[in-house]
Amino acid sequence: MKRTSGFTLIELLVVIAIIGILSSVVLASLNTARGKGADAAVKSNLANIRAQAEILFDNNGCYSNSSTCQATLLSSCSGANTIFGNSNVLQQIAAAQTAGGGTATCNTSAGAGAWAAATQLRTINVFGGSSGTDFWCVDSTGASKVIDNTLGGSATVCP
Repeated sequence: MKRTSGFTLIELLVVIAIIGILSSVVLASLNTARGKGADAAVKSNLANIRAQAEILFDNNGCYSNSSTCQATLLSSCSGANTIFGNSNVLQQIAAAQTAGGGTATCNTSAGAGAWAAATQLRTINVFGGSSGTDFWCVDSTGASKVIDNTLGGSATVCP
């Protein structure tokens, strides 16, 4: 009786099918982890703005990049005499925006007494909002939370 060693074609196909199924499960989990990691980066970068803002407030008496406190409302992430004119704050906003892959909105109040910043999160509509996209918001009152949309045109606190 002749005996051959090796695997049959059916056995090889079954093993390849099992490996394919396992790899698809691993890749799906990896994409979820990437999204959560990006969201953590957004939250961390925006949290760092708060520390820089308090340093500016201690030095200048307002949330401003200089002792000249901005007297008008800004609705962009810029402005020479605002918190958003500080290079460290701008770097944190840019890093958060890159990690989130979306938009950022920033507001500061008249007299630079308050500020808020929000950046889009990578995960989409995790918290069941109506816009389809969630944003992470931080402000001068100490709030850090998810909001359903970008900041309104004059909002200096997270809604």
